[in-house]
Amino acid sequence: MGYSRTDTVCMIGTAGVVVTVEASVFKSGGKHADTVRMSGLPDSVVNQAQTRVRSAMANSSLRFPDKSVSVNFVPASLPTTGSAADLALAITIMTADEMVPGDRLTGAVLLAELGLDGSLRSVPGTLPALLEARRAGFATAIVSPENADEAALVDGLTVLAPRNLAALVAWLHGQADLEPAAPGRTAPAPALPDLADLRGQPRARRALEIAAAGGHHMFMVGPPGAGKTMLAERLPSILPPLTDDEAVEVTSLYSLRGRFTGGSAELIRAAPFEAPHHSMTIQALIGGGRHPGPGSLALAHRGVLFVDEAPEWRREVLDSLRQPLESGEVLVRRAESTLRYPARMLLVLAANPCPCAPTRPIECRCPPGERKRYFGRISRPLRDRIDLRIDVEAPAASAILADVADAEPSGPVAKRVALAREIAAARWSGAGESWRLNSEVPGPALRSPQWRLPAAATGTADGLLRKERITARGYDRILKLAWTLADLRGHDRPTADDIDSAAELRLGYTIT
Repeated sequence: MGYSRTDTVCMIGTAGVVVTVEASVFKSGGKHADTVRMSGLPDSVVNQAQTRVRSAMANSSLRFPDKSVSVNFVPASLPTTGSAADLALAITIMTADEMVPGDRLTGAVLLAELGLDGSLRSVPGTLPALLEARRAGFATAIVSPENADEAALVDGLTVLAPRNLAALVAWLHGQADLEPAAPGRTAPAPALPDLADLRGQPRARRALEIAAAGGHHMFMVGPPGAGKTMLAERLPSILPPLTDDEAVEVTSLYSLRGRFTGGSAELIRAAPFEAPHHSMTIQALIGGGRHPGPGSLALAHRGVLFVDEAPEWRREVLDSLRQPLESGEVLVRRAESTLRYPARMLLVLAANPCPCAPTRPIECRCPPGERKRYFGRISRPLRDRIDLRIDVEAPAASAILADVADAEPSGPVAKRVALAREIAAARWSGAGESWRLNSEVPGPALRSPQWRLPAAATGTADGLLRKERITARGYDRILKLAWTLADLRGHDRPTADDIDSAAELRLGYTIT
């Protein structure tokens, strides 16, 4: 009887789990000869791996053992999913049958899918998987050539990327060398759409700056062609670049979704922008599904999620945003486990003023009841979680025909946003709190004795609450907006004018 073990990493949500693949090979006559039995909690993809392993070995001039093979995935109580364990499974079987030596595998983790021709193919989630491998003390990672640059981003790991199973076997026998992969050259950051492209829209541009400074969700309503999509697409250009930790976090999510494979060699540094179509399903938006992975909500983490034509979305899909907007993460509960994906993003909703979507308001023929039903597709609880609403009017012809130099570019706006964020972060950290943005501060904290504003300042918001024109949540969000306005205006604490402006931004109209 022969026994061997190798290690791989399985992703459960965004958490990597080191999985030991152990195999026992023994002679057995009768119906158990030449069979592979798997134990643990392998999914259907893992169970099918034996077919890929057999074919890969045959096409690499390697002999699959004509014996019974027992394979176990440790820990057996956790689900093993995906094809990342293919390579570990093949090498474990071969070392257990003493076909290849295993001394070079000490301290190595194997992470690759096997093609039927023996080639090593990429797997999603290589970056977060190898980050976990490094934390677990592994020194070497063996991955596919497509994942080599991505794997090389993990400091402290020697990355080997053989082109196929035969090349890896030759290296294990000491018959060939494998050159460690080196990080690729840093590519220049892609140019983001700039606010200088916009014409007019001073109120909308100001709302965009406020949303970016405080991390506030916003709702834009305006006719087709008014610039709602252009405004949303330029929001990342005024958000601060991601920190090192944030870049790793966001890049790992893209890796899990399979969007960071095939030669990418640089962490994502700019705030991401996701604009899913209104036909999207709940699973595609929040993650999970038959093949679990992060959805558009998680892919917008630390960036912007743009929901265009919001009333055209199915209501249950939009309502799935409610819990993540409060908690900053997505929980997908499954039979064997709970998947967690971070989702602390800035939500931007956009809608036409009515179903017929006229270019000019005078052309609208929708009765009032139809308009009410149209916006009623966006549930009140979801709208209550939106911090500010802005009406985006079609720009005047004079603004469109104006000189390009007349429009303020993203650079100066980004500096004001960064300064406001620094002020807020310094204030809350100085108070011993971990909040970084005003939108993250709980309402009870803003109403506590330490941060409560005088009645003379909050009079407008107090009156709206008493008249039930806003909810308690709406009241707290007015306070958060007011703190952001104060930071942008250089006030130590919000003034009555800041509260009044915040209330009007919250309601979307001038308070009389």
